[in-house]
Amino acid sequence: MARSTRTRMTATERGEEVLCAAVDAFAESGYAATKTDEIARRAGVSQPYVIRLFGTKRQLFLAALHRACDRIEEIFRSSRGQAPPAVSPEEALLALGKGYKTFLAERELLQLLLHGFAASTDPEIGDDVRARFGRIYALVRELTGAPESEARRFLATGMLLTVMSAMRVAGPDAVPTPWAQHILEDLAKNGD
Repeated sequence: MARSTRTRMTATERGEEVLCAAVDAFAESGYAATKTDEIARRAGVSQPYVIRLFGTKRQLFLAALHRACDRIEEIFRSSRGQAPPAVSPEEALLALGKGYKTFLAERELLQLLLHGFAASTDPEIGDDVRARFGRIYALVRELTGAPESEARRFLATGMLLTVMSAMRVAGPDAVPTPWAQHILEDLAKNGD
């Protein structure tokens, strides 16, 4: 009798696979268009198992959104940690801005965040998205000491890059687009 060399995953490991599949699927198609059976297929599990793990599609979307926001916060903390502790708010914002290279490489983070904004008409999703974006704003202020106006400008520039990433005119696989290139060059030149 042939032995299987495949090891069984724990429920935690399987849940992690489902969550990773959900992040990718929701980032691609958004909340409304993504089906739990598609997520199950990507994770190699049954659709009822997905529901058993997360309860509802909404709860799975929120878990995926939290995963993306946690990663965004982690990237900002790491980027800030690479600059000396006693720098000006402007220099601290520049350090955080370097994190956008990671965001553009991990495009699903920004895509999922955009889909979270779009799904915010659902009260439960909207409450969560607003709270998480507020946490990101507060983190930017905390890590940099920047005044509200500068933190707002930083996030506005970040949202511009997020939208450009969604249009595939920014990031490692960007479609060459003259107007986008001008914006990106201007941002680089001005240290944004």
